[in-house]
Amino acid sequence: MDIRYQVVERFLRYVQIDTQSNPYSETVPSTEKQKNLGRLLVKELQEIGLQDAEMDENGYVYASIPSNTDKQVPVIFFCSHMDTSPDCSGENVKPIIHKNYQGEDIILPDDTSVILKMAEHPDLAHQIGNDIITASGKTLLGADNKAGIAEIMDAVSFLMNHPELKHGEIKILFTPDEEIGRGVDHVNLAKLKADFGYTIDGETLGSFEDETFSADGMIVHIQGVSAHPGFAKNKMESAIKIAANIVAALPKDLSPEHTSDKQGFIHPVAIKGEVEESVIEFIIRDFDDAMLPKHEELVKKISLKVLENYPSAKVTFTVKEQYRNMKNIIAKYPKVSDYALEAIQRAGIKPKAQSIRGGTDGSRLSFMGLPCPNIFAGEHAFHSKQEWVSVQDMEAAVRTIINLALIWEEKA
Repeated sequence: MDIRYQVVERFLRYVQIDTQSNPYSETVPSTEKQKNLGRLLVKELQEIGLQDAEMDENGYVYASIPSNTDKQVPVIFFCSHMDTSPDCSGENVKPIIHKNYQGEDIILPDDTSVILKMAEHPDLAHQIGNDIITASGKTLLGADNKAGIAEIMDAVSFLMNHPELKHGEIKILFTPDEEIGRGVDHVNLAKLKADFGYTIDGETLGSFEDETFSADGMIVHIQGVSAHPGFAKNKMESAIKIAANIVAALPKDLSPEHTSDKQGFIHPVAIKGEVEESVIEFIIRDFDDAMLPKHEELVKKISLKVLENYPSAKVTFTVKEQYRNMKNIIAKYPKVSDYALEAIQRAGIKPKAQSIRGGTDGSRLSFMGLPCPNIFAGEHAFHSKQEWVSVQDMEAAVRTIINLALIWEEKA
């Protein structure tokens, strides 16, 4: 496949637009600046030839590549998110291309304390001779997920310029606010009008993920007893101390820092409150849905045990479903995964099927009726100043997207 890649040029252009989302904002999208990238993408999609490209009032970008085959092919879509993480600044990103990487430490010029070392980034061992893109040391890079956007855009351009390559109708979806868990809150399924999809938002070259955590949020609300500290003996029952005791009693082997692979965890993410009233916010994660209530019951048991030492205090529990393992849905449509793995192989890459210790837009889309696994974009060390991506990995992702479009038509 003779492709004249423009993925690097696109990527460098996109990362210089600040699209950081804000979890504390109540607007949609959470930051208006995400629309700056959305407007550029619409313009470029229209220039490529996707005349229906548009951005809606919520910051979602939609576009369609018309079918050019007589076959009845399921409509697939490719999706990436426009926002970058609130964890690290995305303002004034200065991308740098480090050509012909040979295993050396990569010292970022604007903050020389930020150093990429192979010992800390093992995937660099597979990048010898490749070109590595980083930021300059003051910001994240934005490969999560502007690498995915650039790859989709390059694949779209190739397909539009090669009408001899047969494919069905293909939809494009770029979402805001994925990094703060709102990526598909306002997606217009009637406008998307697809059967199956793929997020392009994975890490290592060749990686493919059709399984995620199942997730609940849990709130432990503690009602303590307040008293003047000078006269508190045998009266005060501090909700702050109760909360601290509950967290301290959690089993270490069920914490994120002591689990891996398909092990679940119980993770307190915030404690808020005062002596009289405090709240602990938990995220509960496991690949097995049946384990979630068991983890939650353990939190209740620990909390009630702690309260035995505080006879006048009270505790209540609230559990809210967040998302479920997309494998529950995708397993019913094996060709969705099979075609993706074949597309990766056709790109000259060994597929790496694995699970995501987290969630994706695809996880929620799958439960909205659109089975949607995740394909590699090549991004690494995301949410940090050490974020990097390989030019050659991005080009491989472009080939994979193109192959996938063609395979759906071939097998229809």
